[in-house]
Amino acid sequence: MTMMLIVVAVVSGALLVGAAWGLYGPLTRHAEGFLVALAGGALLLSVVTELIEPSMRESTLLVSGIGVALGAAMFAGIDYLIDEKWGPSKGGGLLAAITLDGIPENLALGVALIGAGVPEVAALAGSILLSNLPEAAGGARQMRESEMGKGQVMLLWAATAAVLSAAAIAGNLLLANASVHLLAIIRCFAAGAVIASLATEVFPQAFREDRHLAGIATAVGVLLALGLGELK
Repeated sequence: MTMMLIVVAVVSGALLVGAAWGLYGPLTRHAEGFLVALAGGALLLSVVTELIEPSMRESTLLVSGIGVALGAAMFAGIDYLIDEKWGPSKGGGLLAAITLDGIPENLALGVALIGAGVPEVAALAGSILLSNLPEAAGGARQMRESEMGKGQVMLLWAATAAVLSAAAIAGNLLLANASVHLLAIIRCFAAGAVIASLATEVFPQAFREDRHLAGIATAVGVLLALGLGELK
C-alpha cells in the first residue's frame, strides 16, 4: 500500500506541478515544444514495451488489436469534439490525451504494482512524471491564453489528477484477479489512445513550437524511457 500511495502521489503531483508551471512559471514556446516532444518520445517507447508487448504475450494479437483500435477511435472522436467546442489551441486536446489514455493505463498500473519492488515502482513513477509534467504545463498554458481563469484551470487539472489517482487505486484493489484478456484490453485501449494523441496533439504541437529540435527531444525522451526501463 505504501508503494501504491507513492505512485498515486507522483501521478497527482506531476499534473499539478505541471499545470502550476504552465500557469504561473516561465515557459517559452520553444521550451514547451521541446518538453512535449521529450514526453512524446518516452510515451512512444512505453506504448510498445509496457502496454502492447505484455498484452500480446499474455493474451492474443486479436484482443490486443481490438483494444488498440478502440482506444485510438475513442480518442480521435473525443479530440474532435473538444476541438469543435473549445478550439484546437485551448489545451483541451492535451487534457483529453492525458485523461483518456491515463484512466485505463492507471487501472493496469495499479495491478502491476501488486507485489512490485522498489526498482519497478521507481521506473513506473519516473515514466509517469516524464510524460505528464510537460503535457500538463503545455495544456495549462494554452488554457491560460484562452478565456479560462487560472483558478478554473487549476481545478480542472486537479480533478484530472484525482480521477487518474482513483483509477490506479481501483486497479490495485479491484483488478488483482482479472483475466489476462481483460487486462490486455485495458492496456491496449490506453496504447491506442496514446498513439492517436501522439499523432494528432503531441508531435504536431512540438514541431510547431520548437521546429527541428523537436526531433532531438523525441530521441532524448526515448533514451530516458529506456534508462528508466533498465531499473526494473
